Amino acid sequence: MRASQALWRVAAAAVAGLALAGTAQAEQIVVSNYGVSANGMPFAVAMEKGFFKEEGANVTGILSSAGGGTTLRNMLAGDAPYAEVNPNAIIAAIKQGADVKIISDNVLTVAEFVWAVKPDSPIKSVKDLKGKKIGYTNPRSTSQGLATLVLQAGGFKTEDAELVKTGGFGEGVAALDTGLVDVAPIPEPLWSKFKDKYRPIARASELLPPIANVLGAAAGSATKEKADFIKAVIRARRKAVEFMKQNPDEAGDIVAKVYNLDPEVARSAVKNLVDSRTSGVEYWGPGQIHMEGLEKAVEVQKMIGALSGDIDLKSMIDTQFLPDDIKALK
Repeated sequence: MRASQALWRVAAAAVAGLALAGTAQAEQIVVSNYGVSANGMPFAVAMEKGFFKEEGANVTGILSSAGGGTTLRNMLAGDAPYAEVNPNAIIAAIKQGADVKIISDNVLTVAEFVWAVKPDSPIKSVKDLKGKKIGYTNPRSTSQGLATLVLQAGGFKTEDAELVKTGGFGEGVAALDTGLVDVAPIPEPLWSKFKDKYRPIARASELLPPIANVLGAAAGSATKEKADFIKAVIRARRKAVEFMKQNPDEAGDIVAKVYNLDPEVARSAVKNLVDSRTSGVEYWGPGQIHMEGLEKAVEVQKMIGALSGDIDLKSMIDTQFLPDDIKALK
């Protein structure tokens, strides 16, 4: 058995053991890059506005982590009943034997991404990317896969440009400043912070199709005991998304506190993403599973070697926790 498989199975067994032992109901949830990336903003709103309590979920804290695999391991080992994580992490974990299910489709597009250049750059569009240096965060990351799609949109192959690993989005901005890259991906809320300093040459919402961005996940062994809690978390997040649409400025002010952002930056980021439509699809969804976007996410991850082999997505999905009006696969 590979070490990664053993790790997942030990963690899953720990969850099962805790559930059987009748431990107290967990009150924390796990959200990848919470407090940093745009995906988790609705949870900040749900916490501040009391939506978790209104829906019957006593969420006392939201744990953050830097990556999908770490998020899932934190969920399993810590007996957290719910996690928000990228599709690659969930699918890879399930393939390795983890007792995890996809239970909601939270962020339906990659509309937070903008590819930008310095104002005086000769690059005007994706048609000008041949031979250029394009930043991405880390190997097999979403930003690497999207860089490939951006090149394809310009009529190029991956090898027609040089992809440069920067290690992070902030580091990518620094690399753009110093000339280590010609183009950098700048996602929200970083884009709202730096939009007056750089010039966009491509926006994911205009250039790319809907691609599943982050999903809700639950450990199968804990679902019977935690079902009501998980359902309440999904309802509360859905309520927060609706609140953000109706009150983007107030939502931005909430996000500013949690994410340690200037209020104007946070307001801009929230408004940009609330208003965003990618082929008619919104950024933050209510939880309903969009199969086309999920299949596209798998395609992108296979393209960069993060996933391989046959993947039966429907067998990985459990819609029992979704409200009745959004249970059907879309």
